Amino acid sequence: MPGEGVSPGEGRVAAEAVEAVFREERGLLLASLVRRFGDLDLAEEVTSEAIEAALRHWPAEGVPARPGAWLLTTARRRAVDRLRRDQAYAARLAVLAADAERAEPAPAPDESGSGPGFGSGSDELPDERLQLFFTCAHPALAAEDRTALTLRCLAGLTTPEVARAFLVPTATMAQRIVRAKKKIREARIPFRVPGPDELPERLPGVLQVVYSVFTEGYAASSGPRLQRLDLAEEAIRLARILHRLLPAERESAGLLALLLLVHARREARTGPEGEPVLLEDQDRGRWDRPMIEEGRALVVRALTGGPAGPYGVQAAIAALHDEATDVAATDWPQIVALYDVLRTLTPSPVVELNRAVAVAMRDGPGAGLALLDALAGEPRLRAYPPYAVARGDLLGRLGRDGEAAAAYREALELTVTEPERAALRRKLGE
Repeated sequence: MPGEGVSPGEGRVAAEAVEAVFREERGLLLASLVRRFGDLDLAEEVTSEAIEAALRHWPAEGVPARPGAWLLTTARRRAVDRLRRDQAYAARLAVLAADAERAEPAPAPDESGSGPGFGSGSDELPDERLQLFFTCAHPALAAEDRTALTLRCLAGLTTPEVARAFLVPTATMAQRIVRAKKKIREARIPFRVPGPDELPERLPGVLQVVYSVFTEGYAASSGPRLQRLDLAEEAIRLARILHRLLPAERESAGLLALLLLVHARREARTGPEGEPVLLEDQDRGRWDRPMIEEGRALVVRALTGGPAGPYGVQAAIAALHDEATDVAATDWPQIVALYDVLRTLTPSPVVELNRAVAVAMRDGPGAGLALLDALAGEPRLRAYPPYAVARGDLLGRLGRDGEAAAAYREALELTVTEPERAALRRKLGE
């Protein structure tokens, strides 16, 4: 609460400063505390206490020059006080800390809280945040738990916010997060960055977690809105952190490029009532050109210096779409060629579906429909609405309206989000 003699305006400014620091540096703060004390629960609790202390002190005393360092110092002191009061808890953490030291010795943290990244204005970020990425995305955790824990610890979302993001009850999401923390604790999952021999195997899992967060933001799996822009933007923020921490990893550049190039179309992807707008019908003047240019530069980095990875290839496809003035001017032969590369890197029915659509744009709807019909037996596509939508579109272009309507009705039965259902009903009405 604001101190005596502090105006409401000053209190509001201080609260906004705390919120800004919390969102931007919470991952840094948690990572440093977990590295020091070896326990996510303790780190989260003392982080919350430090935030509460800031809300009490900053309105009266002013926002510190280096607010992140202030929070880190306060949280460390609270953690030490708690451990002194609870000897059993301290003993358990001592075992975890010993395991961590054996796994990866590290110098003692700076007690002043003045480590790199905490309010210094430097682009340098402490290695601890990278360690937290790999801990949250450890393959020993269930896939849904990895995503939940990453959003909670690295994106700074509260448990209710994470629950809302995936449209599950708060209690259910809380159980997932508790389950993940328990697994980390009981399995003694090390809080460290994998060595050079492990990194190629582990990095794709970390990137996949961030990509999953973005995918849910780009096209919500259910609910009243097509896009969750807040979730997509959190994923981009996480991808930026990963890219800064792993600048030599071309796939981290590829992932960031892909997210930027797709998110650049966000304003044109929905109509006035929230309905989806197809790529060919979008007003390209509403696309975010600075974001596209940033993404294109990252594509070059992702595709230079060795064989391309799947995120780099997908980013290159997105760049070709974003560079074209309209659908007719799109370099469809090059897009098909890139899908040919992608199908060797990550073969899947969804890749084949997207390739078939690109072939239809290059060679005509009949050629694309033949490829789609060849995929009819794929189990993953039977309950995948975009497959039925793509068939309906190509059948309509061929003048086979009755079959097109049947495909759209099938898609309508499979589609959950209301904006997409409304768009399909309009197509059937046509």
